[in-house]
Amino acid sequence: MHARTWLSVLSLPLVAAFTLPVLQQGSVAKPQPKAGAKAAPQDPLAGLSDIQDVLSLVQQNYVDQPDMSKVVSGGVQAVLERSHPLNAYLPPEDLRLPEPGPAEVGLVVMKRGIYASVLAVTPGGPAAKAGIQAGDVIRKVDGDSVGRLSAWSLERSLRGPEGSSLDLYRYNATGDLTKTTVQRQRPVAAPAALKQGEGALLLSLPDLNKGRAEEVGRLLAAADRKQTLVLDLRTCARGSMEEAAALAGLLGTKGPLGTLQEAGKSDRIVEVSGTGTPFAKLAVLLGRTTLGAPEVLAACLKKGGTRVLGERSPGLGVERARFLLKQGGAVELVSRRWLGLGGEKLDRQGVIPDQVLRLAETDDALAKVLVALQAPAPAPAKVAAHDDAPTATPAGPLGLPKKPNP
Repeated sequence: MHARTWLSVLSLPLVAAFTLPVLQQGSVAKPQPKAGAKAAPQDPLAGLSDIQDVLSLVQQNYVDQPDMSKVVSGGVQAVLERSHPLNAYLPPEDLRLPEPGPAEVGLVVMKRGIYASVLAVTPGGPAAKAGIQAGDVIRKVDGDSVGRLSAWSLERSLRGPEGSSLDLYRYNATGDLTKTTVQRQRPVAAPAALKQGEGALLLSLPDLNKGRAEEVGRLLAAADRKQTLVLDLRTCARGSMEEAAALAGLLGTKGPLGTLQEAGKSDRIVEVSGTGTPFAKLAVLLGRTTLGAPEVLAACLKKGGTRVLGERSPGLGVERARFLLKQGGAVELVSRRWLGLGGEKLDRQGVIPDQVLRLAETDDALAKVLVALQAPAPAPAKVAAHDDAPTATPAGPLGLPKKPNP
């Protein structure tokens, strides 16, 4: 199908949605604007005809014969990424691709233009064994520039058959571009870990996937509730809001967990029914790889008075949905956002700790937290929310590293 025809078909529902109300209101007399009043904003879809003209000019006058299907799909992808880097356009041929395989490299990444920032690394996974760290920036995946990949294609490329290899070209913390080859492996669900200290417990959670709250319930069944419990979410990067609510209830929390904003629907507050006995003192330990549902849980506990220590979380409190297109393709759009109990947008600012506490892998996390808890809680620094979707890096919890060498 001609590129101009394709774009016309794709844009027709949008044009109709905006034009029909205007036609229906055409017979209604409009009040005259007051003197000095600002002109009404221009119709945001008024430029669709210009887009069609541009495509025709490219096809007819570009010095080389362009592949118009790539021109159109690239333009659609660029528009989607301007809204959110997780949005993706899937051409019909992508939807027909077979599943890449059950193995993965153990990375959570976020595309940012021509780069992909590593948000989280699965402890003990292939990427971790290869020395990849949260904050590293990926430039190429198996020779493909990240800039040419959608978020869906990028995430798909990290999976494959067990034992298959993947070449990643990345900028590390020093700004050097290095090639790292990793072997994909089937993910193994890591268990929750409970460590007994002097009058305190450290509960480490690798994720909030289904069944995690039940597992934690068994671990804490015989625990002395007069102790301090430190909930370690530093490497907790996956999970569901339902499991976050179940875990919050297990720790004795009652009331709202957070607010779900969804396109075209009213805000929905998710409630928590406390079924467990609370500990004498509860603290949360955050890290730069606390992502998604764990961030909602941490924000809920913080609002309830729980002391939060560690590093600011990157912010990934969103969910995507897939919408099929009439021409056979699809788009994946960020259609849900989670708000903390204070109204903070968890995909913009993440969770800000009450006290910054940076821990090395060799540190005794429980001992460090207990020392910090003995001191009065400092006044949290005011951190402005960011307009763009976040990306964890060595230069800070948001943004790319300081101008890596090309």
